[in-house]
Amino acid sequence: MPSGAAACPGCIATPAEPARPIPEDVQIALSLPSIHCSACIANVERALNAHPGVEDARVNLTLKRAMIKAAPETRAADLIPVLERAGYEAHELDSGALSATSADKAGRDLLMRLAVAGFASMNVMLLSVSVWSGAADATRDMFHWISAAIALPAIAFSAQPFFANAWSALRVRRLNMDVPIVLAILLALVTSVWETALSGEHAYFDAALTLTFFLLAGRYLDYRTRAAARSAAEELTALEVPRAIRVIDGSEEEVAVSDLIVGDLILVRPGGRMPVDGQIVSGQSELDRSLLTGETLPVFAEAGQTVSAGEVNLTGPLTIQVTAVGEDTSLHRMADLVAIAESGRSRYTSLADKAAKLYAPGVHILSALSFLGWYIYSGDLRTALNIAAAVLIITCPCALGLAVPAVTTAASGRLFRKGMLIKHATALERLAEVDTVVFDKTGTLTSGAPELINLGDHSRADLEVALALAEASAHPLSVALAQAVQAAGVKPAGVKDIVEVPGYGTEGQYRGQRVRLGRAAWVGGAQGPETSAWLSVGSSPPKAFIFSDTLRPGAAEAVKAFARTGKQIMLISGDSKGAVEALANKLGIQNWIAEALPQDKARRIQELSDQGRHVLMVGDGLNDTAALAAAHVSISPASALDAARVASDIVLLGTDLSPIADACDTAVKATKRIRENFRIATVYNVIAVPLAVAGLATPLIAALAMSTSSITVSLNALRLR
Repeated sequence: MPSGAAACPGCIATPAEPARPIPEDVQIALSLPSIHCSACIANVERALNAHPGVEDARVNLTLKRAMIKAAPETRAADLIPVLERAGYEAHELDSGALSATSADKAGRDLLMRLAVAGFASMNVMLLSVSVWSGAADATRDMFHWISAAIALPAIAFSAQPFFANAWSALRVRRLNMDVPIVLAILLALVTSVWETALSGEHAYFDAALTLTFFLLAGRYLDYRTRAAARSAAEELTALEVPRAIRVIDGSEEEVAVSDLIVGDLILVRPGGRMPVDGQIVSGQSELDRSLLTGETLPVFAEAGQTVSAGEVNLTGPLTIQVTAVGEDTSLHRMADLVAIAESGRSRYTSLADKAAKLYAPGVHILSALSFLGWYIYSGDLRTALNIAAAVLIITCPCALGLAVPAVTTAASGRLFRKGMLIKHATALERLAEVDTVVFDKTGTLTSGAPELINLGDHSRADLEVALALAEASAHPLSVALAQAVQAAGVKPAGVKDIVEVPGYGTEGQYRGQRVRLGRAAWVGGAQGPETSAWLSVGSSPPKAFIFSDTLRPGAAEAVKAFARTGKQIMLISGDSKGAVEALANKLGIQNWIAEALPQDKARRIQELSDQGRHVLMVGDGLNDTAALAAAHVSISPASALDAARVASDIVLLGTDLSPIADACDTAVKATKRIRENFRIATVYNVIAVPLAVAGLATPLIAALAMSTSSITVSLNALRLR
C-alpha cells in the first residue's frame, strides 16, 4: 500500500453497507483489504468506473473485493495503480481464490442449516418431555402447536438441500436417496399437523427435526471430505498466456494471442512463457521445459528449434515463428487429454451409490404397501398414515447416509495427521483397490533440485572463481553450485567484467585471464553421462562440477513397502534414459520408461487400466497431469504444480513419501468399516422394519430407532482413529 494510503475519514462516521450485487460476466477481480465502509465503496467504484475500458464495477464490502466488467484489453495491472492513487491497497485475485470462496460459502450454508435443525430439535424435544410426562387436553395441544411453530419453518430452511435434490430427480422421472428422505420428513410433518388439528395424543415434530438433523450431519461430513475441486483441465487452460508481442517489419505491438495466426513472428523476452507453439527464428537462450517434460535442467535453444506453449524462456530474447495457436497448441491438447481422463474417472460408482440404487425404490414400495394394507385392514386413514410414516422414518437412510462420510472423515483425519490430505469423496475406496503403483521421477521420487557431489575434488582457488561466476547466473546448476560453495565457507574471487552468455554460461576476467563456467562444449570439456557444469581458468584444463538429484525422504521405504504387499511398481519419467535407469536400479524398480511425453504417460496408464489393473499414480509435474487424472487414484506432493495437485485425489503435505504405503493400508481398513456399516444398517432394517409394518412402532419410536442406528454407525467409524 502506498505511504499516503489510509482509511478514509468517512470510515469512522459512515455505517457499513451490506454486500451489493456484482455484474455478470466479471472479467477482473481485485482484493481491497483496506476498505471499511460505504464511503470507501463509493470512492473505489467512482475511480474504477472513470477509467477507460471499465464497463461496470461493483464492490463487495463483506468480501473486501471489487468485481469489474471491462473491455478485453483492460488488465488488472492497469486498474491497481488507479486505486492506489485513490488511497486504497489492491491486489489481483485469481479464479482459484474465487472458487475457494464459493466452496467456503457452500460449507457455511450447510453448517448453518445443521445448526438451525439442531437448535430447533432440542427445543421441540423439551416441549415433548412435557407431553410424555402426562400433559393432556388443552395443555398438550398448546405444546403441539408451539412445536409446529418451531418445526415447520426450521425444516423449511434446514431441509432445503434434500428438497432441491429430490425435486431435481423427480423432474426427470428417477429416484435418488433424497426422495425417501423428503417423503419421510413431509409425511411426519403432515401426520403431526393432522394429529394436532384433531387434538390427537401424538405429534412427531421432534422426529422430523431429529431426522433432518442426522441427515444434515451426514451431508456435512460428506462435504468436509471433499475438496473444493476445480478441474485440472481448467488449471491447464489458466497457464495459457493471453497476450503476446507481435513483430511486424521490426516494430513491436502487444496483441491478444487469439489475434495471432500461423506464420506471425512474436518476441518472447527472458522470463516469459511461450504463448504458442512455434520455431525459433533468431536468438539464443535456455528453455525451462519442466512443465511439459519433467526435466528440471534448462535446455539450450537456438534458431531452428521448435518450442511449445507453456515453456519458459530463461536467459535471452527469442523471436518465434508461430506454427500453432489456441486449441492447436500442445498445452491445449494436454488440457483436452486431462478433461477426457477426468470424465472417465468420474464414472466410478461408490459403495454408497450402489446401495442407494437398490434402497430408494424398495423403501417407497414397502411404505406404500404398508399404507394400503393397513387402510384395507382397518379402514382408518389416520392409522394407515401413521404406520406408513413410521415405515418411512424407520427405513430412512440415515445410517446409510452416514456409513460412508463418517468413515471417510475418520480415515481422512488419521491420514491428515500423517501428512496426507484426502480431496475426493471416493479416493479411499479406490485406493483400497490399488494393485499397481506408477511413480514419476523428478520432483516425486527425487527432490528435483541438483546437488553438487564432488566439491572436495576442487582447489579453493577454483572454488572462489567458480563462486564468483555462479553468483552472476540464475541457472539451476549455478544456484546449486553457489549454495554448496558458500556453505563450505568459501568467498568469491574478484572476477571482473562478468557477463552471461545466454544458453552457454558466464565468463569474466580474473588476473588477466579469461574464466568461464558453463556447458562442456563452450568451456572445452568433454561431457560425460552425468549432469555437470565446467570451469576453465585461462589455458588450464577444464574441470567438471558434477551434480545429482537427491532422493526424497521416504522414497526407498515407500517402494519397499509396496513391493512387500505384492503390488507391481513402475517408474515413468520424461527424463533421460541414463538418469531414469540409474534411479530405477538404486530403488530396485524393474519396470521403467524414460523420455516419456505427457501423452505417453497417460497412454501407459490407460493400457494398464484396460488390462484390469487398478493404478495408483504418484506425480508432480504438468507432464504428469493427464496421467494423474487417468489413473484409478492419484497422489501428488504439496510442492507440485497447481494443475497436478488439482488433478490428484490425495495431496502429500510433507516431503516424506513413506506415508503413501500406509495410506493404502488405511484405505483397506476404511473400506472394511464402510462395509461393516452397511451390514449394521441392514441388520437394523431387518429387525426394525417388520415392527413398523406390524404397527408396533410409532413415528416417534421409529425416529429414536433411526437415531440409534446412526449413532452406532458413527461409533464404528471412529474405530479408525
